[in-house]
Amino acid sequence: MKNQESIHALDLTSAPKIESNLMQKFLSLFAAGPVKPGESYGAPGQGKSLMISLFTTVFLILIWYIATHFQWVKPLFLPSPLAVVQRFWEVATEGFANATLLEHTGWSMMRVFSAFTLAFLTAVPIGILMGVNRIARGLFDPIIEFYRPLPPLAYLPLVIIWLGIGEVSKVVLIYLAIFAPMALSARAGVKSVAIEQIHAAYSMGATRWQVIRHIILINALPEILTGMRIGIGFGWTTLVAAEMVAAQAGLGFMVLNAAEFLVTDVVIMGIFVIGIIAYLFDLFMRYLERKLVPWKGK
Repeated sequence: MKNQESIHALDLTSAPKIESNLMQKFLSLFAAGPVKPGESYGAPGQGKSLMISLFTTVFLILIWYIATHFQWVKPLFLPSPLAVVQRFWEVATEGFANATLLEHTGWSMMRVFSAFTLAFLTAVPIGILMGVNRIARGLFDPIIEFYRPLPPLAYLPLVIIWLGIGEVSKVVLIYLAIFAPMALSARAGVKSVAIEQIHAAYSMGATRWQVIRHIILINALPEILTGMRIGIGFGWTTLVAAEMVAAQAGLGFMVLNAAEFLVTDVVIMGIFVIGIIAYLFDLFMRYLERKLVPWKGK
């Protein structure tokens, strides 16, 4: 009898400890983590935030579900998450606006990444040239700074007049949106190079081309990669404007077409697809940063 009472008392005393340990493990998922060696207090913003991001995403989806389930917002303005998922499957299998989701995605990615490739091949060399040569800076700086603040819809009519309503005008419109931030980031990367490194290279007999290639270009790489991330973001935001021009397929076209007929679930689904693709590319660019410029921020 006494043994049973002691076991029962042990269970009562151990239960709070188990709950406390579980709570500590749960909270440790959101902890900042230990500081790096040599850093007593850690750098500002240092630490993992994946669990916080996942918790925020789940919380927002839960609020969205509750708001639609209790009809705080009419389905015409905000359909439920389940309706959006169901519409996603329907568009993926049956299609919408005479094209499947894969076809819409393929056309949009072709336009955005074609413009991104052209911008990379032209904007990065021009940005570096602007940083190392005053004549190039004088030639390109006023042009870029003039059109950079303009929204794409402002010069869309001019692009249509010059290039027509085919694929070229769509790619050029996205290209112009990507070009400016990529070129300016490359120029800023050149300006961030320490002058002591350049003087040291010259003192060791390096030529001007060797200094540009081995000193300036390497040290400007973090800013160039940042410009690429910013540029692709501008490219996706310009996609909808580009696909307003007589497009037959594309994610932006699909969203615009669905908005005309008040098919809100397709609009939200299209927005999610665009956002997910852009986010995956951003993750890829972060991976490249870790591999190509591991010294960044250190």
